[in-house]
Amino acid sequence: MPRVRLVDEDGTQIGIKTTDEAREYAYAKNLDLVEVAPNADPPVARVMDYGKYRYEQEQKAKLARKHQLQILVKEIKLRPKIGIHDYETKKGHIVRFLNQRAKVKVTIMFRGRENLHPERGRALLLRLAEELKEIGQIEQPPLQDGRNMVMLLGPTKNAGVKPDAKGEDSERGEEEVQAQRGGEASAPSRDEEPQPAEEVVEA
Repeated sequence: MPRVRLVDEDGTQIGIKTTDEAREYAYAKNLDLVEVAPNADPPVARVMDYGKYRYEQEQKAKLARKHQLQILVKEIKLRPKIGIHDYETKKGHIVRFLNQRAKVKVTIMFRGRENLHPERGRALLLRLAEELKEIGQIEQPPLQDGRNMVMLLGPTKNAGVKPDAKGEDSERGEEEVQAQRGGEASAPSRDEEPQPAEEVVEA
């Protein structure tokens, strides 16, 4: 008759039992007998609530998927002699990508004799990194790759955060303090409609 090494629900080693004895032991506890190491000699079987075990495993897998970060890498290509308008447009795309928490691969493409002056491409990439340092950090410095030069930018902790978020929090805190101190001030009557706060946007 087949035998198994029986393990109790709390991990206690019960010992070598026949399959029927192990099954009866589990059923007496109103639990299941699950083979957890079929290739062992003898196979290891554990007493457990299999339905609960499956549920816990599914929850762990779901939690792992939830916390798994999907890393996106976008690519922007520039020329070493790029015009100011095109430069600002490309930089705007990079800002958008970084604020989406994506990494950005910035590639300088050299043509013809431009390849004789790689320092121009490096200077352009470093200038870009300096202008974007608030939301982007260099993860791979400019490196020559054949006729291209590549730099990798990653989002900083400030990427995707609205610039006025801190100001709004501070103003809200000050308003709460003033409201607490001004206890003698009368509350608005029920007939009065609350007025929306005026938002001032500077050009």
